[in-house]
Order: sequence, then structure tokens, then C-alpha cells
Amino acid sequence: MKKRVLIMGAAGRDFHNFNVVYRNNPDYDVVAFTATQIPGIDDKKYPVALAGKLYPSGIPIYPESDLDKLIAELNVDEVVFAYSDQPHVNVMHKASQVLADGADFTLLGPKSTEIKSSKPVISICAVRTGSGKSQTSRAVVRALHAAGKKVVSIRHPMPYGDLAAQACERFATYADLDKYKCTIEEREEYEPHIDMGAVIYAGVDYEMIVREAEKEADVIIWDGGNNDFSFYVPDLKITVADPLRAGNELTYYPGETNFRQADVIVINKVDSATPAQLSEVRENMYKVNPKAIMIEAASPVFVQHPDMIRGKRVLVIEDGPTLTHGEMTYGAGYVAAMKYGAAEIVDPHPYAVGSIKATFEKYTQKMSILPAMGYSDEQIEDLRQTIEATPCDVVVMGTPIDLLRVLKLSKPSVRVTYELQEIGSPTIVDVLKKFGFI
Repeated sequence: MKKRVLIMGAAGRDFHNFNVVYRNNPDYDVVAFTATQIPGIDDKKYPVALAGKLYPSGIPIYPESDLDKLIAELNVDEVVFAYSDQPHVNVMHKASQVLADGADFTLLGPKSTEIKSSKPVISICAVRTGSGKSQTSRAVVRALHAAGKKVVSIRHPMPYGDLAAQACERFATYADLDKYKCTIEEREEYEPHIDMGAVIYAGVDYEMIVREAEKEADVIIWDGGNNDFSFYVPDLKITVADPLRAGNELTYYPGETNFRQADVIVINKVDSATPAQLSEVRENMYKVNPKAIMIEAASPVFVQHPDMIRGKRVLVIEDGPTLTHGEMTYGAGYVAAMKYGAAEIVDPHPYAVGSIKATFEKYTQKMSILPAMGYSDEQIEDLRQTIEATPCDVVVMGTPIDLLRVLKLSKPSVRVTYELQEIGSPTIVDVLKKFGFI
């Protein structure tokens, strides 16, 4: 008898796990996916073109809120948990729910799900969303470029549209972003690589993706999203820790996995963390991964026109996932607003509309900052209307992209950027030399 499987996900790790473990496996029947975290991805299907010959009708995707009903109605034997940035206690609550419903609860690890590349791979992961993984990835890419290496990055999936059409995407120009109808969240990850003259891939079928990337790369960078672990077997494992959320490196899934298996741990934001926070992260590293190389770094902010902030009422916009399931209450935009003397941070809550208002209602951590949510054209319009309705003098954009590429605003705005700045030694270059990459 085939084991009947349901995969709990958020349009990323869930699809990858299916592709590499279940797609052509006659011992299993994947009867459904469930979806959470990302709006608008439930009530779809994993398409026939990606599901394979064992699934001629595709595989339905349901809201995770239907989990109990689905386990019963679909006679599910095993539930696979396949999304990230979750407190350990939440994962075990899900496990308890599944077990109470009579099914097994499974976590698939690196050995089962990592694909072997023919090219050297550096994985760059994190313990939490918003730790500073993206600027660390950019620092690694720049160092390899300076050494004459052809580098291709592969980003953790964000397929929120036509899944079959998004199976393998290559981004080298801004035109590619339009071609694939990228959301704000996707642009935040891809644009910085394009700005460096680099190539980045993403999509749904990561076997197909890596084989295409291998054709043009000397080195492949796994630019991991959320705090997921690598989809590829890494030759060097770098994990970014966030001392502003000290202790999370041992209490979140699968961030703790990344923390424990890292060859290198980058402790970021040392310029804004307290000595006690830094000490806690260091002690946790010594306790569970004492062989790891430690790099300490800052993430200084840069503003092109800081004089536009001083003495003004400002609306701060930050990276959406960092403020939502990342649970941060501020980011680079807020740091810049404080640094350059904003008179007031205007709270956008009373002016939020549509899906932005719903986001505030779902994520209740105290924040007077606007998350740059943009998973659909409708949500981007809700974001625009919220910005226009908020009474402020200046909009401070702390997102990784220039939002004016996707939003037309009547208000003046300034953009905040940030990069990794290693403090002392060793540095990224030292590590790349030690591991034979340069």
C-alpha cells in the first residue's frame, strides 16, 4: 500500500521536498499540500507539468487551517512539515496536532533533500529572517568576482504566480524581473545581484535550476531564504546570526540546524547589539558549534540625501518578511531615521487599507513601521494607498530595492541601503582562501 502523504508548506521548501523525495517515488501518494505565511497561494494546484507522471491531475493546495479536516477526509498517513522561521514550540504544536489526528509527523533533513552539484557550492543561510544574509551573500559574490571567478547565485524559492512557468528563472537584467512578473519580495532578493552585474536563478524545480547554473558558473552560491537550510550539498556552510534576537539561534526551526552545522558563523549587527546580546550568541556558538569560524560584522546604513530626514515627520517602510514572520519591529529604515534626526516616526496603522490592514491584524508585535508587502498587484496597490494616506513629510524606504520602480508616489522619499562590514579578522576573504575558493 502506498503511504498517503500531506506536505505542509509555504510555496518553497514544500515543493522542493516533493520534487526530490516524492515526485517519481511509487511508494508514496502525495494527496495534498497546505499553505501558510504567503497570501494567495492556497486553493491552487501544484501543476501537472511539475508533479510528474504519477500525478496526472496535479496536486491540490489547501489552506493550512483545513489541516485536521484534510487528514481525516484524505486518509493521510504522514504529514511532512516543510516551511521555516518557526519557533520550536510552534513546530511541536503542529506535530501534536498531526499526531492527535492519527498521522505521523516528519521533518526531512539535508541528507534527504540536498542535491549534489558538479560545481563548488557555498551555502549562505541564517538563523532568522532579517539577520543579514543577503548582504553577506553580496559580500561573498564580490570577493569571488574580485578573484576572477564566474559566480552564479541560486535563491530560495518564491514562486507565487504560475508555478509551471516559474520552474526555472534566470535574472540578469531588470527586464527579467518584468518578464517573470516579480513581486516586491522577489525583487528585494534579485535586484541587488543584478546591480552587481551578477546572475541569480530561482524557481520551483531546483534540479533543473542547478544544471542550468552549472553551465555558466565556476562557483555556485546558495542564497538561502527565510532561515531554511541549503537545497544543495555545500562545500562551505556560512550561517548569519542576529544578536538583536539573541537566543533565537537555539530556539527556531530550522535556524538552529544552520547554526549547528555551519563552518562559519557571521555575527552581524555588532554595531547595534548590546554587549550582553553579543555575549549570548558567542556563548551559544561555543556550546553547540565550537569548531565554527566566527566573523563579526556590522551593517552600516547609507542614505543619499540624509538632510531630507532631519526634523521631519517620516513614514518608515521596511522589508516585509522581516517585520512579519521575522518578528522584528524595525530595520535599516528606522535606524537611518533615528541616525539622521527624524522629528517623528508616523504610525501607519490608522491609515492601512485592505491587505495591509489585514497584515497588521495578523502580526501584532508592536511596530510603528510599514512592512513592504507586495505579493500581488492588489497588495502593491494597498501598499501605495496606505503610504499616500499616512500624513508624513518624507517616506524613508529601508527595503533592499528601490520601491519607486513598482510604486508611483506623490510624497518625497529617500532610500536606505546597507552592506556587510567585517570587524577585525577573520574576514570573508580570509575564509574563502582557507577553503580554497580563491
